[in-house]
Amino acid sequence: MGPGAHPVPEPLSGGYPADVPSLYRNAECRQRVRDWCLERLGEWGVPHQRHEIPTTAGVTSVITMGPETAPAVPTVVLVPGTNTNASVYRHISEALAARWSTVVLDVPGQPGLSADARPRRGWSAWYGQWLTEALEQVAPGPAIVVGHSLGGAIVLASDSPRITGRVLLSSAGLVRLLVPPAVVAATVPWLARPTAPRAARVLRRMVAPGGQVPDELAEWMTVVARCCHSSLAPAPLPPELLAERRSVPCLVATGRHDVFLPPQRVAPAAQRHLGATLHVLQGSGHLLLDESPGEIVTLVAQALDAASRDTA
Repeated sequence: MGPGAHPVPEPLSGGYPADVPSLYRNAECRQRVRDWCLERLGEWGVPHQRHEIPTTAGVTSVITMGPETAPAVPTVVLVPGTNTNASVYRHISEALAARWSTVVLDVPGQPGLSADARPRRGWSAWYGQWLTEALEQVAPGPAIVVGHSLGGAIVLASDSPRITGRVLLSSAGLVRLLVPPAVVAATVPWLARPTAPRAARVLRRMVAPGGQVPDELAEWMTVVARCCHSSLAPAPLPPELLAERRSVPCLVATGRHDVFLPPQRVAPAAQRHLGATLHVLQGSGHLLLDESPGEIVTLVAQALDAASRDTA
């Protein structure tokens, strides 16, 4: 176990060790993160329900919202990226739920309301199995699965038969993420002494030039730095696994100003591995869900159309 980590009570199966490290520095930090998330969810202005489901990666928090639909109609399932969760995805969640039955999952091993287990090794199999199990419980039928950053890699790692379309937004798993020196320079003082202004300086490196950083997101990232052990970006998934994902329609998008996954890096990989043409969101950086919610809704609508044609 790492410094400040504590054993996780949820049992793991599937060959994973029981001493999986916690992402939180201590139990008090875990409670602080939980309280912050529940308070934010309580401020949402649209109807939603939260419940928890069991998985081999531990308890998983699920937000459901939007219209009830027939089982044959795909559910939109949103998988957050590193250091995020449903509580900080209010605006995109509301935008999706205005049109479709929507589920937002908190990823185990990331700060939020799910289990604090984090795999020591074999992350792709661990998270792929987790998402497959979660979809069986939250989607009554087919699912369009939307993943941002780490969430995109998780979406690619799952071979769930319920997935009829994938939307990958500034997605890990295709190429290694760049880490520009300017981001490192802003990150070091934020981690050394976390404050909201320092968190905002880090986040400003991640949005398009002149873009606004939501105050709530800067506040959240301050809590994360104080309470959590951050995780590293995942390595690209094996080419043979990515080749298998061609069987399901896949939309890939990144921001024109994404410092981690710029279009010139993502476009060749998306075409090579998935046969997908990259969508470039001109006014966005890496934080697509905050910067371009309307364009994300349009991409999801395109994915639903592609899935309906594919199954016709």
